[in-house]
Amino acid sequence: MTKQDFTVGVKTLGCKVSQYESGAIAQELRKRGFSVKEDLAGCRLAIINTCTVTAEADRKCMQAVRRAAREGAAVIVTGCLSQLSPEKIRAIPGVVYVCGSAGKMSCVDAAEAVFRGEVPSLPLLSPDRYEPMTIRSFSRTRAYIKIEDGCDSRCSYCVIPQARGPVRSRPAKDVLDEVSRIAAGGCREIVLTGIEVDAWGRDFGRRLIDLLEEIDRLDGDFRIRMGSLDPSVLTADFVSRLARLKKIAPHFHLSVQSGSSSVLNRMKRKYNAEMALRGIALLRKAIPGVRFTADLIIGFPGESEEEFAETCRFVEDVGFLFLHIFPYSPRPGTPAAGYPDQIPQEEKRRRAARLAAVRDEVRLRQLEEISAEKPVCSVLIEQKKGGLWLGHSAEFAEFAVKADSLTRGSEVPIRICGIENGVLSGVPAEE
Repeated sequence: MTKQDFTVGVKTLGCKVSQYESGAIAQELRKRGFSVKEDLAGCRLAIINTCTVTAEADRKCMQAVRRAAREGAAVIVTGCLSQLSPEKIRAIPGVVYVCGSAGKMSCVDAAEAVFRGEVPSLPLLSPDRYEPMTIRSFSRTRAYIKIEDGCDSRCSYCVIPQARGPVRSRPAKDVLDEVSRIAAGGCREIVLTGIEVDAWGRDFGRRLIDLLEEIDRLDGDFRIRMGSLDPSVLTADFVSRLARLKKIAPHFHLSVQSGSSSVLNRMKRKYNAEMALRGIALLRKAIPGVRFTADLIIGFPGESEEEFAETCRFVEDVGFLFLHIFPYSPRPGTPAAGYPDQIPQEEKRRRAARLAAVRDEVRLRQLEEISAEKPVCSVLIEQKKGGLWLGHSAEFAEFAVKADSLTRGSEVPIRICGIENGVLSGVPAEE
């Protein structure tokens, strides 16, 4: 049997950082001659990159591992869940190797061992240094580039610092080389991602804005987005320097988590609602037309009706283009899991639905503003679905475009025709 006959499936259940890491693993597997695909059906070997951010994430990861094993694949498990619960995963029949959040590239050596008919035996490493890895191509419309790993924050609800370890920044030269290579390959949009993106450089005396300025000076026609930013990074100095950059997209995704200062205090976040609003106002003044998306947790222990109402008012005041809404999920080993006044599941579902209704109303107003301000938008075309071409503008407004023929990955001026189901509809401007 050749390596091309020994198909390896690489499946990611987790964040954009994990997707980047899985891409680096898949690339190295192909380099060594394996046939690799993103689904696990019919694979001799399954590599599953796990997540543990919520109880539901744990459930889905364990389900994926068991399913792959039942279908006859040898299973390698890596990622956050396997870092925190290695013995639990090793006990699943069919699992041949467990690697945590550190040393993920060892999955490739483990695959080599399985191919030779051996049982891999490598230690579970502690995530205490940045693990070098790289991608040389991109398969989607935008490329995600990992610039940092780990988190030094100690939010009361989050288990990720235990799974990922402390902040470890990728050297600036490595980031710049990868951005240059990906941009030269035709990528029009690059997203800088990490577990705590705004902490880049903290471990060697630099700041994220320093890296952004260096990227902005690179050659190439591409734009830069960032993964989730903590609102505490939005200082006057950061925003003023950011506004001078030419390649930064006018859209920021904020890890807000709550619009109530008292809830944020119990969450042990580094800011309150007023600080977040000030940072957002600074960006609005410095970058005209900027738009925001965010993550919010509802149903945090002790969250009163008034505190939930504060979050709803916060969403309306900011005018988010979109929100990811997460009902609070207790994580074992975190302080918040032992807090009194845990909110019942049914109440969390009810609040999530109420906030989703507010989100949708606010989103509609944002799309109406974009339509009035920019009747023609430049849209990055991502895929074709149901006879329509789908994509996003620089502000990250979602578009559905009616056109006979467009090219995936191209940036096209689109004339806005209306709003349907929370999406801007349009046609190519030349039509």
